[in-house]
Amino acid sequence: MASANAATTSSVERTMPTLRQDATHSSAGAVSWGAIVAGAVAAAALSLILLILGTGLGLSSASPWTDNGVSATTFGISAILWLTLTQLIASGMGGYLAGRLRVKWVEVHADDVYFRDTAHGFLAWAVASLVTASLLTSVIGSIVSGDVKVGASVAAGVTTAGADLAKVGAGSGSMNYFVDSLFRKDIAAPGSASGSVAGGAMPESATAASTVEMVRIFTNSVRSGALPTEDVRYAAQIVAQRTGLSPQDAEKRVNDTYARARQQLHSAETAAKNAADKAREASAYAALWLFISLLAGAFVASLAATFGGRQRDD
Repeated sequence: MASANAATTSSVERTMPTLRQDATHSSAGAVSWGAIVAGAVAAAALSLILLILGTGLGLSSASPWTDNGVSATTFGISAILWLTLTQLIASGMGGYLAGRLRVKWVEVHADDVYFRDTAHGFLAWAVASLVTASLLTSVIGSIVSGDVKVGASVAAGVTTAGADLAKVGAGSGSMNYFVDSLFRKDIAAPGSASGSVAGGAMPESATAASTVEMVRIFTNSVRSGALPTEDVRYAAQIVAQRTGLSPQDAEKRVNDTYARARQQLHSAETAAKNAADKAREASAYAALWLFISLLAGAFVASLAATFGGRQRDD
């Protein structure tokens, strides 16, 4: 009788650790943050490694976490495929680890276990994405505010074009070129030596002053959009005095030169607007494919977590 009681007691003692372990698992929370963090760290590290590998192999010069290389030319098919593959591999690994490393839930319905595993994979993907975005410069902000930045690019391009025409520095700037062209003389004509006309030599200080004054006249006219008649007549007088042209020819030269300056400004504005339109298209294109790749990563992470959790319970 005593022997039978001893055997029963020994059997109960051997069973108690298992019961305690199961009770611990049963009372554990629905979220295993340790497993989630482990999966997220692995996913972030693997994603970074794959992005570096892709850049080294020349498969992609763009990253979803940096604003370098995201353009219509660099963000092509190879970049899309590599970024998507990177998301699938890294997210799948992170989700699998999150599901495989979680605690075992007892007395929990199979549907609830499946939901919890899916949530673990999604949370691991989310944490990995946030960690990566916080460590590296995010391109998401620049894409979301792309319209603002593109608008600023248009304004900057137009302003730069106008400023380039308005430069007054000695020998620099497009406006100086147009003003210099006003005072060109036929070197083969008699009395066409530099700084002289029929009435005699023109002082060098007066020549420099008239050049600066013409730059100011053209700059103001380019900004306002029209060259006033009185400015045309006055500019023609200076041109005629320095070149020996007739008043009619001098006035025609002033009008033609101003028209060329306006045409160059218009071309610069058009080029800036075209560049801004291309930047807007590239921004939208990149945002769309980054969204698709990240969404695919979230799905794969959730699916891989259910697979890892099933293996954990087997």
